[in-house]
Amino acid sequence: MIDFWLAAGLLLLIALSFILIPVLRARRAQREEDRTALNVALYQERVAELLAQREDGVLTDAQLETGRAEAARELLADTEGAAPARVSSLGKAVPLLAAVMVPVLGLGLYLHYGASDKVELTREFSQPPQSLEEMVARLERAAAAQPESAEGLYFLGRAYMAQNRPADAAKVFEKTVALAGRQPELLGQWAQAQYFADNKQWSATTQALTDEALKADPKEVTSLGLLGIAAFEAKRYQQAIGYWQRLMNELPEGDASRAALEGGIEKAREQLQANGVQVEAAPVAKAQASIKVSVDLADAVKASVLPTDSVFIFARAVTGPPAPLAVKRVTVADLPITVELADSDAMMPQLKLSNFPEVQLVARISRAGQPTAGEWAGRSKPLSSSTTALQQLTIDSPDK
Repeated sequence: MIDFWLAAGLLLLIALSFILIPVLRARRAQREEDRTALNVALYQERVAELLAQREDGVLTDAQLETGRAEAARELLADTEGAAPARVSSLGKAVPLLAAVMVPVLGLGLYLHYGASDKVELTREFSQPPQSLEEMVARLERAAAAQPESAEGLYFLGRAYMAQNRPADAAKVFEKTVALAGRQPELLGQWAQAQYFADNKQWSATTQALTDEALKADPKEVTSLGLLGIAAFEAKRYQQAIGYWQRLMNELPEGDASRAALEGGIEKAREQLQANGVQVEAAPVAKAQASIKVSVDLADAVKASVLPTDSVFIFARAVTGPPAPLAVKRVTVADLPITVELADSDAMMPQLKLSNFPEVQLVARISRAGQPTAGEWAGRSKPLSSSTTALQQLTIDSPDK
């Protein structure tokens, strides 16, 4: 930000010079006009003396004309080279006032319509946050600077949930749905935030959101987990086990959420067994999905990037939430490179490759280190998330 203000100050000095230099020149011209007026007054005084001497008989007519001619030559010599008089209706106050008001007005317009907040935000995102609070503050400023970014709002809602602020998260997810559409994953996140915002009281709104999400995608993991919690709280233990087992099938092996789900299922079974109810066995989990992709840089782009620039390689759903499903981060210096994007690389348990039939591969160069925006990118055509063939991706286009 210091570089920006130094550049702005230099431009301000240049602008002031265009206004103040004519004012200074006008002052010099005024001094020349004053000197000319003094010379004319001295000439007139000399001519009056010559006339008086002729009246007294001291000078003849011939001597009078000679003296008058001499005085005229002296006047001409004194005023030679003087600039012609300039007529100005502005006076001195208006240019000086303009010299002050122009930069002040320009600064005010820039602060109102300019992008200083985005410049500062880009600098902030280039450094990793030191705490959850700092990350949330950055996401809030990003959402304020780009209110039409569904991706930014989605991450802000997730951060609010991590901060145990479900009411704020529910409002943000509602805005995200309005921007990105009524996608099942977003509806599930909205329902979960609303449930906790209502102090774990099941409502018609929560039921409608989960019903809509599961109707569009029966494997929507957030809705499955939420319905399992609601069923367990209502002592409908068999339903809770059913929802949680379906959720377990969607989670990769080693996922941290599996331990909590297994504990919940075990508690539900204990309650059923205490009531003499037979518990069904859990279904077998399905295999994970993974895609290998080779990423290279187009020759035309190499001169426009730095070796230290970040490169984000990720897969995102063709129809689904805007958040990436699996992400790898490298640098331009690492290119060309081959990476594997798998369910184990999912940013969140409910967002993984195997949950979506079609995905798009993206490689993005971001000098500021932001995965959501950059300078250059390469994108694949939609492809099946179960594909096993090596995919080729070239970064060759300006990022949009």
